[in-house]
Amino acid sequence: MPTRQKILLLDDEQDLLDLYRDLLLELPSRPEVHTSNSGARAIALLESEPFSMLISDLRMPKMDGLQVLAIVRRKFPQIRIVVMTAVVDEQYRSRAYAMGVDLFWEKPRTNEEMNLFRDCIESLLGRQDDGGFRGIQSKSLVDLIQLECLSHSSSVLKMTKPGESGSIWVANGEVIDAATINLVGEAAFKEILSWKNGTFEILPAEPKRVRTIFTSYQGLLLDFAQAFDEKKGNEASVQSAACDTTFLTRSPLAALSRVDGVEFVMTVPAKEDAACDSWGLENAGPLAAWTRQTQKRLRELGEKLQTGDLKQIEGLGLQRHVGIASRGDTQLCVGFRRTMTADQLHETLKNISTKWAS
Repeated sequence: MPTRQKILLLDDEQDLLDLYRDLLLELPSRPEVHTSNSGARAIALLESEPFSMLISDLRMPKMDGLQVLAIVRRKFPQIRIVVMTAVVDEQYRSRAYAMGVDLFWEKPRTNEEMNLFRDCIESLLGRQDDGGFRGIQSKSLVDLIQLECLSHSSSVLKMTKPGESGSIWVANGEVIDAATINLVGEAAFKEILSWKNGTFEILPAEPKRVRTIFTSYQGLLLDFAQAFDEKKGNEASVQSAACDTTFLTRSPLAALSRVDGVEFVMTVPAKEDAACDSWGLENAGPLAAWTRQTQKRLRELGEKLQTGDLKQIEGLGLQRHVGIASRGDTQLCVGFRRTMTADQLHETLKNISTKWAS
């Protein structure tokens, strides 16, 4: 009989601990769920027995969630970490991902959000550790670099694997230098990105580091993707967990995903058994189902109002700003940063859907 996985749930509010514990106990994998109302007690529990996952709040007295994350990621590098918080802040989200969480989630309030949260947790529990850089949500250095640059951070990203080590210097959201044992500059950057496993550290910035790389980080990633694509040819089996690097150069969604304020882009065919294309999104299945359901309701509403098929909608849904545009039997679903205003969201979605249609 396989060993049941164990989840540790950390929150200073007992009512929420009870609610989320009951929710997690309903997962198909039937995990053991333990609870803690303080960071110190949570760390003590992790030291006393092995856990598969920690689900932690951020705002707590004495020892807050970010302090707990820093300790847990250093002392227990294999444990999966999920942040579940009422704090809606992109800086918190970026900091949490940079510290190595697997999922950042706003506390669910509706039944739909709870079901989606439960699906995501079940997916994380079922995922096998098959190498990669622990602590990065998609196990891709591309994602870590994007998070550091998008949050305008300054840091040193140090990667280590057997017989090799390398560092990438980031200053105010720009990659300024990289070095391995034998390479420097852009050549070292591309070499480090080609590594498939190892460990990483985020070290304090080095303000006096001399800049040797002047290409934007987007350009660096695209250059790497192009070189990777040429090396591997058209082998469709070459993928990373959440970001197929060939996708950067071959998919029309790549350009749309780089629009300012966009977090993810995906196309959703009307047929449920048809494959979805996505960029910047993990666990796309539940969101694809939500998109189909929403578009169906829009179509029915358009018929009732005798306005024809409604082509576009934007608003708050599924934990973020989400926009949907329609073209025939396929929908374009776009996720935006929560910091965007309604007017910005509307205009950006309009521009993206126009580019997509063309």
